[in-house]
Amino acid sequence: MPVKTVTVRVPAKVNLQLSVGPREADGYHNLVTVFQAISIFDEVTVSLREPNSGISISISGDHTHGVPADSNNLAVKATELIASEYDLDVDVHIDIKKSIPVAGGMAGGSADAAATIVAIDYLFSLGMNREEMSEIAAQLGSDVPFMLSGGTAIGTGHGEQLTPALSRGVYHWVLALSTVGLTTPAVYDECDRLRAGSEIAEPQTHEVLMQALLAADPKTVGASMSNDLQAAACSLRPALRLVLDVGQEYGALGALVSGSGPTVAFLVADEEAGLDLAVALTASGVVGSVARAYGPVGGAKVLA
Repeated sequence: MPVKTVTVRVPAKVNLQLSVGPREADGYHNLVTVFQAISIFDEVTVSLREPNSGISISISGDHTHGVPADSNNLAVKATELIASEYDLDVDVHIDIKKSIPVAGGMAGGSADAAATIVAIDYLFSLGMNREEMSEIAAQLGSDVPFMLSGGTAIGTGHGEQLTPALSRGVYHWVLALSTVGLTTPAVYDECDRLRAGSEIAEPQTHEVLMQALLAADPKTVGASMSNDLQAAACSLRPALRLVLDVGQEYGALGALVSGSGPTVAFLVADEEAGLDLAVALTASGVVGSVARAYGPVGGAKVLA
């Protein structure tokens, strides 16, 4: 009896490091980034439909504003890509329950695409291995391969070429969420504008950060975090500077804009420190809402 529905849980991510090289001839930038998957999850449920009924999608949950409920959604694109690659007739309904902020620099759309790859593989018994899934994922976006694996990893190229990072310990995060997102292309364009005329080095891994992850030393991890897109995100959304300042004033070990923003990620010493900072940020009035999370966690996974 074939499986008729499957639910896959997939995490958000933060970037502990995001180093951005100069714009290349193809319009993209070479990156070195250190991803960590954290315990804020979307759930993607894929169900078989009647033959010849096509692909449909619905969105629910805490963060739905601006999420396309049509063929522009990466989950639909993932389904269409697999159908093409494997010569399948895929008639499914995709329901995405969103808890990952939209356009927040936490890879929510990429996460849903990764979850859909896992779900379609499971539903149609394709038997894809991780390498085959990653090849599909890389065609959909540079963050998608990491959302399959989760954990902590170094991304190079455009972020899609992954190497697992040697990391120990649990890291506690407080996330200051914005009500309005930033688009990744706009942030990269602003980064290029701000750096115009400057000599831009090819990105490298921060060795101090990597050693601190290996040593399970959150204080040094916090002090070593960096994001070359942060200045651009703050230029487009000046209020982010105040959020960064307030979080550090209230005891965060480190603070940075996650990815292309506008989510601000604060690393804290432990769960209690996270609760204290979340309360302080909420009381300060400088953030729309606050979430707490820990990492690293695993990537896209079928729920039993």
